[in-house]
Amino acid sequence: MDLGLKDRVYVVTGATRGLGNAAARELVADGAKVVLTGRDEERTGAAAAELGANAVGVAVDNADPEAAARLIAVAREHFGGFDGILVSVGGPPAGFVADNTDEQWQAAFESVFLGAVRLARAAAAALEAGGVIGFVLSGSVHEPIPGLTISNGLRPGLAGFAKSLADELGPRGIRVVGLLPARIDTDRVRELDGMSADPEATRAANESRIPLRRYGAPEEFGRAAAFLLSPAASYLTGIMLPVDGGMRHGF
Repeated sequence: MDLGLKDRVYVVTGATRGLGNAAARELVADGAKVVLTGRDEERTGAAAAELGANAVGVAVDNADPEAAARLIAVAREHFGGFDGILVSVGGPPAGFVADNTDEQWQAAFESVFLGAVRLARAAAAALEAGGVIGFVLSGSVHEPIPGLTISNGLRPGLAGFAKSLADELGPRGIRVVGLLPARIDTDRVRELDGMSADPEATRAANESRIPLRRYGAPEEFGRAAAFLLSPAASYLTGIMLPVDGGMRHGF
């Protein structure tokens, strides 16, 4: 199936590793051009170089108010256009209600929530009909995940923002979509598993609750993201797609 991605230009944030990187890889593999971001300049440059001539890296922090305008400008200057953005950020610190400090909440709000809002707002102003704004969120949008209190507090609000944005931008032909990953085999998930007393037992227990009985591979998430961002998904907007091996049992 031709997703219609050839020569389309996307910004993918948080793309030096994990889910953002997986999405950027699949976009480039299907012919798109990508501006990928990360906080570390060296790591960002290396990630872009690995993807070849159709990728360029820009070191920015999603919390930076100037990030959005800069990234859109790079997309247009380097690749001659701007067709969409996938907002992905690293997970906020783990912890329960009593563990997380005000400083952790504030930093996570600036990066995970307000930074994403700014990026989406700037993209909405710059995109034309056929453009798309995507968010990498979490299964915590529907059900809290024990030990991830900050994420549980911020992700559902961002999903609500995305739905509101989809309603507002639909008449302009601009789509807004979200992805809800669960146990994808990334460094972040392995780190969370490793916080338990017995990581192997924790993974086995998690896999037993997944109908497909395994963690997802990053490239499986990347393919789902590439499809949602592509013209092939032109009648999909305002949706939150679980990429979770069947863990979400509700409709």
